Amino acid sequence: MVTVAPPHPWVYALRLPHDPRAVRVARMTVRAALDGYDRRDALDVVELLTSELVTNAYLHTKGPASLRLTGLGDGRLRVGVWDSDPYIPAPFSGSGEDFVPLAPDDAETGRGLRLVQEHADSWGGWALDGGEPGRGAGKLLWFEVGGRAKLPLLRK
Repeated sequence: MVTVAPPHPWVYALRLPHDPRAVRVARMTVRAALDGYDRRDALDVVELLTSELVTNAYLHTKGPASLRLTGLGDGRLRVGVWDSDPYIPAPFSGSGEDFVPLAPDDAETGRGLRLVQEHADSWGGWALDGGEPGRGAGKLLWFEVGGRAKLPLLRK
């Protein structure tokens, strides 16, 4: 089956409460949108990387988060996750220290941003200005995939 990208971009945006169930809601939203646009070719990678960014937003902040999924006219998919913490981690910071080391085999965390680094085609992040001196509005981390699944299924 040949996938044809729509000629115009499409966008889904979702506000997520600070709740551990928000990660599942984000995955379900990504799955429904990509199924609806016949973009199953990118589903596994986009769903996994979205889960990682939303999980980090939940674990490292106390406030809500937002998810934005954009299908671009050239076949790329872009996912952005906003949260209330202005700290931008590697590989998103662009500080020259953008390499995320491998987590130790016995570690229970620390693999999510490495997955983004390895399986997204591009990524980045911005600290957002809150409009008042000394008051930030959090950050936006994003990644893009070109529509091809680069990651094998992670099912055992």
